[in-house]
Amino acid sequence: MNFDFSPDQRSLREQARKFLAEQSSSARVRRILDGAAPYDAELWRGMGEMGWIGTAIPEPYGGAGFGYLELCVLAEELGRSLAPTPFASTIYLATEALLLAGSDAQKKRWLPKIAQAEAIGCFAMAEGAHVATATNLVTRVAGGRISGTKLPVMDGDVADFAVVVAAESAGRAGLFLVDLKGPGVTRASVSTVDPTRSHGRIVFEGAAAEPLGAGAGWPVVEHLLDRAAVLVAFEQLGGAQAALDMAREYAIGRFAFGRQIASFQAIKHKLADMYVGVELARSNTYYGAWALSKDAKELPVAAAAARVAASEAYYQAAKENIQVHGGMGFTWEFDCHLHYRRAKLTGLMLGSARRWKDLLITRLEAGAA
Repeated sequence: MNFDFSPDQRSLREQARKFLAEQSSSARVRRILDGAAPYDAELWRGMGEMGWIGTAIPEPYGGAGFGYLELCVLAEELGRSLAPTPFASTIYLATEALLLAGSDAQKKRWLPKIAQAEAIGCFAMAEGAHVATATNLVTRVAGGRISGTKLPVMDGDVADFAVVVAAESAGRAGLFLVDLKGPGVTRASVSTVDPTRSHGRIVFEGAAAEPLGAGAGWPVVEHLLDRAAVLVAFEQLGGAQAALDMAREYAIGRFAFGRQIASFQAIKHKLADMYVGVELARSNTYYGAWALSKDAKELPVAAAAARVAASEAYYQAAKENIQVHGGMGFTWEFDCHLHYRRAKLTGLMLGSARRWKDLLITRLEAGAA
């Protein structure tokens, strides 16, 4: 496969980078980290005004109607800048669920609001420490009412609506729309290693639940997670590249024993290993972008490969960035810990690294067979 982004898409990347350098500066990220707010509402509104939130939402539903390659470009830049917004939960998951399985009425109700940054969505699947599957869901829907607890839910404490994975009375897993401002819903914020990505606990006690579309089953959930995995991988790629750039710049500007520390073999090797990891992730995420944009049959393998490579690259780059900075890298004043926090958190989004490695192996074996 020979794939690259078009000149227009690369131009979008440059515009996004300039915008985010000003609107998602380290100072603004730290403001959210310090607990000033669960997310940067001003940045979120600005992204809506730029049309980014509606990038892949069709024009009939109020979006820009571009496509997933443009969304991948934006995801990379959002990861690079550590943008503290509910973009991932709203766009990669809730919006995608609506586009994949929602009825026309459901799309008309929520997608225009999302595109204008007037609604935040979330995807509620996890139920604690165990891995949620089609057969072990505790959250249940009966008679149009949902009961159970979802934890953790990305942006669940600030979202307006949720797409919830729950078991129906017949035992079949399905997707349901729940208005989180309605009765029967109790929410609380949950602390994580990265406070710039808000998380919550949602308790449903007989809340009204509307089947998504005609009733989406577990195959739709798996397809949704594969599509979201590619977009999360692009965020991780952007973060990994930013951590690598930060380490390189520090190594060039820091002197010890009268020499740049970048000239020391130990530092060179760290930077080289970081670079190899980032480029491996880039290759796999680009493959994922191609498969996502074409909704190709290779998407399950491409998504898992992108997820695995990007998770490892980001964690390695964030960790080694701290080491390159030496003792200063462990201080609050330096920004190294911002990427380390995000790398740890994104590594667990949509499931652990082990889960995606297992999926990749299973899917490769199935393809070979």
